[in-house]
Amino acid sequence: MLTLQIVTPQEVAFSDAVDMVTLPTIEGQIGVYPQHVRVITQIVPGEVIATRQGHDQLLAVGEGLVEITNDRVSIVTDMAIPADKVDEARVEEARARAEARLREKISDEEVATVNASLARSLAQLQVKRRRRT
Repeated sequence: MLTLQIVTPQEVAFSDAVDMVTLPTIEGQIGVYPQHVRVITQIVPGEVIATRQGHDQLLAVGEGLVEITNDRVSIVTDMAIPADKVDEARVEEARARAEARLREKISDEEVATVNASLARSLAQLQVKRRRRT
């Protein structure tokens, strides 16, 4: 078993024992099992899949850092939302606003901020829509 803990500035979003964790990192998606080699890397907006006894729990995550040890996965991120808490209509509205904003003449700094917002929205939609299948 691994202990998975996901912390945001607002709360401890997830803390439980799991059999496996799948993470979106800057190197691509990785799977983590107990006795994993020690790693510290960056996560990107996407989905974390926590597997326990054959059942997957999906969470949308934003940018952050992850530390992996042989028995623990610790994630610090700016967003972590369980799939069942994602408000698809609200997220679709945020995505549309971000895409419209990108079509305007905005500064490079604003482009980076809007792109980050868009990535978080797309991560939430990915998790919500995958849960249906």
